[in-house]
Amino acid sequence: MQVMIHQYKLNGYNIVLDTYSGAVHVVDDLAYDVIALFEETAPDKIVSMMLDKYADQEDVTEESIRETIADVDKLKKDGQLFTEDAFKDLSFDLKKRKTYTKALCLNVAHTCNLSCEYCFASQGKYHGDRAIMSYEVGKRAIDFLLENCGFHRNLDVDFFGGEPLMDWKVVKQLVAYARSKEEECNKHFRFTLTTNGMLLNDEVIDFLNKEMHNVVLSLDGRKEVHDHLRKTITGKGSYDYIVRKFQNFVKKRGDKEYYVRGTFTHNNVDFTNDIFHMADLGFDRLSMEPVICDPKEPYALKEEDLPEIYNQYEILAKEMLKREEEGRGFIFYHYMLDLSEGPCIHKRISGCGSGTEYLAVTPWGELYPCHQFVGDEAYSMGNIWDGIKTPELQDQFKETNCYSKPECKDCWAKLYCSGGCPANSLHATGSLNGNFEFSCDIFRKRVECAMMIKVAQSMRDMDQDKQAVNN
Repeated sequence: MQVMIHQYKLNGYNIVLDTYSGAVHVVDDLAYDVIALFEETAPDKIVSMMLDKYADQEDVTEESIRETIADVDKLKKDGQLFTEDAFKDLSFDLKKRKTYTKALCLNVAHTCNLSCEYCFASQGKYHGDRAIMSYEVGKRAIDFLLENCGFHRNLDVDFFGGEPLMDWKVVKQLVAYARSKEEECNKHFRFTLTTNGMLLNDEVIDFLNKEMHNVVLSLDGRKEVHDHLRKTITGKGSYDYIVRKFQNFVKKRGDKEYYVRGTFTHNNVDFTNDIFHMADLGFDRLSMEPVICDPKEPYALKEEDLPEIYNQYEILAKEMLKREEEGRGFIFYHYMLDLSEGPCIHKRISGCGSGTEYLAVTPWGELYPCHQFVGDEAYSMGNIWDGIKTPELQDQFKETNCYSKPECKDCWAKLYCSGGCPANSLHATGSLNGNFEFSCDIFRKRVECAMMIKVAQSMRDMDQDKQAVNN
């Protein structure tokens, strides 16, 4: 059976992750070195090596080294270190399971009132004709979800585009229709809407704050960064037009969930300055994604950008801790790591559920695995009237997980990424089971930083508890 740990040093902490138990340890330098040697080196040899390395430290003795070896051995016996992989067989069970659709991405608008250069959806058209979803198609999509959700009570509907507020009347009608079916069907709908903000007004804001479980607001950060790629149809920057609208929205949002989401590119590898700018504007729930595009594009991220990207994520983590101490903290989506509970193991293996539990619907009612596959006829799965017409394609998505990719086998972060995004894998490698290593590198760095934040917060809380007891 395979065992796996990951050791790294960040912000003054020596951190050890036991991959399969999920245990995170913060250790001193001696324990850090002993753990690195423990599985492959005899105890007497470890003692000899440590005595040589720490010869100038009086507190490192043979006795202390053997005590540390014993402590590591106990952690192993307690299932907190060098734990064996007990999940591999579950990945094969996932292939056999019957799945039910519990979430739909409704592409209500294949059109947009911005012309963002990096848009994966080709300025909202998805490389096809401009279109707006009718109420009839949307209503049938809601019925399709109700008919195919099985035992799931909580159902998610994402209003997406293009710009979904360009189909505002239908969005309102579909929310009302879904709500009218909740009691009858014993279901609960949670709605999300992603918007560029151009059409936000008080009426729209009030409705979104009443009905939307989450709202995603698109903003790339500093004015010069945002306006460089997120332009209006006439070629002007959109920053000045939307920021005040977003601030008004968030002010009225209260404690309900939202995210201000940006995209960083080769043009702004110093993206933490954009995150801090958004935080300084008063936004406290933030996300910043690396651009996914043709590597030939001038704004595409490059391998040479990785060292600075790593550095930026570390800067972000440290600044978040500092601002938290100062009482002006903010949430960063990719650092939201729950080490005590978190998703169930089936979710951690299989990921987002695209093509199985989650489907995208075009304005014409065609079904795709998710919004990033829309327009690729090879991944058309059927329609909302006739259902899934390509069960063999759905099986491919069932089989796509962190155990189906050879490159994931020895990755310590596989139970946090679930094998990565199938769409990104396809676009980068031509295969759903391909490995987009650049994305993997970024993901692993984010997990390291997120764990460090959790460690720092835990250590701070322990210190405060000690001080309270002493006082």
